[in-house]
Amino acid sequence: MNDKNDQVTSDQVQENEQEVIDVNESVDQSEENETEQPQEEAVENDEIAKLQQEKDETYNRLVRLQAEFDNYKRRTLKEREADRKYKSQDLITELLPAMDNFERALQVEVTEENKSIIDGIMMVYRQLQEALTSQGVEPIKTEGEAFDPNLHHAVMQIEDESVESNVVVEELQKGYQLKDRVIRPAMVKVNK
Repeated sequence: MNDKNDQVTSDQVQENEQEVIDVNESVDQSEENETEQPQEEAVENDEIAKLQQEKDETYNRLVRLQAEFDNYKRRTLKEREADRKYKSQDLITELLPAMDNFERALQVEVTEENKSIIDGIMMVYRQLQEALTSQGVEPIKTEGEAFDPNLHHAVMQIEDESVESNVVVEELQKGYQLKDRVIRPAMVKVNK
């Protein structure tokens, strides 16, 4: 029986030793895991920070692009409105010399011989005036008005004490504006 006890004891010792070895290995592994875990967490936190930074940069780029697109839309809308508003400007600019010639033709002295021709010229002139007016063209007011360099082009100056200073005395060539844009400034004579 003694042998049996010794054998049981020896088996138990071996088992106990094995358990101690297993426990020691387990403790060693958990210590390794504990040292690896903070390193892994630090790497994960760095990756999260990088991803957050990339997300913020992408978001800021998107916001800037959206603002640029909104500005582009507003600018093109404004340009289209201006194009529609002043669409007839080129044609009007081409017609102004013809209007000037009609006005010169109407300054001719009317006689029995040229009365019918002058009447015809007057009819065509009125039709052109109506067409221009329908497009928003208006003659610039000149005589008796204060000189405005935005509307008037002074080509002569006179000294007349009966008229206030810096007032348009005479119109030498009519000026026109399309809505709020000056197409051709009026050529005028101004009092000093």
